[in-house]
Amino acid sequence: MPRTLVVMPTYDERDNLPEVVGQLLRLDRDVDILIVDDDSPDGTGALADQLAEGSPGIHVLHHGPRRGLGAAYLDGFAWGLERDYERFVQLDADGSHRPADLPRLLEELDAGRDLAIGSRWADGGRVEDWPLRRRVLSRAGSAYARRLLGLRTRDVTGGYRAFTASALLRLELETVTSRGYCFQIDLLRRAAHEHVDVAEVPIVFRQRVAGRSKMSTRIIGEALVQVTRWAVADRFQRREPDPSTRRGPGRHAATPRDAEPRRVSRLGE
Repeated sequence: MPRTLVVMPTYDERDNLPEVVGQLLRLDRDVDILIVDDDSPDGTGALADQLAEGSPGIHVLHHGPRRGLGAAYLDGFAWGLERDYERFVQLDADGSHRPADLPRLLEELDAGRDLAIGSRWADGGRVEDWPLRRRVLSRAGSAYARRLLGLRTRDVTGGYRAFTASALLRLELETVTSRGYCFQIDLLRRAAHEHVDVAEVPIVFRQRVAGRSKMSTRIIGEALVQVTRWAVADRFQRREPDPSTRRGPGRHAATPRDAEPRRVSRLGE
């Protein structure tokens, strides 16, 4: 069975971490867990060390000082790639991503997909306990990024994802500079450029169990500005003549002559 690593960034998740880790360990799946703590002032890092002492499948990276979500995932991916893990899962430590949905994401990789996205907005997906304002912001943000970047997935900002190692390597992670909310959009944009084979798996997304959300209007605003910059850069790139490539209608990256565009499927439709 392919070696799978669940990467979980944490910042002040002491009240949520034990339950999420426990649910993962109870899955009938051979997965290891890497907790990447951003120097949490509430002692999450110390708690993670305690959890790791009793289980050889739990590992901890201490990240501090606080560097952000994107940096935590990039460090986690690098750690796992150095140790020859074959599949990687992004999972929030706040309880909003249900570990029970993980087998369905991994089944898509078993079927030959490069990337499986736990989608709130695909048919069959939904969110629970979110106020109307946050639902509107999330849907509007996904729609804006999809339109400007030419993306086909419905949930562009969702962070519950499973990658093959080969897909991650194609995304040129060493050039990723996104650190906050737009990190998820950045990886999906790169996946589209590389014609990564994506499946959207409908999930139930829950409000965090304990603690406060790190999301803010400032973070969302920064993401929208970055998406606009990417869209402008992609448009100029399309105008660059390149005799070794050809461009297909509606694509936002040059397509090699011998490459076939890969299909995005949306499960549950």
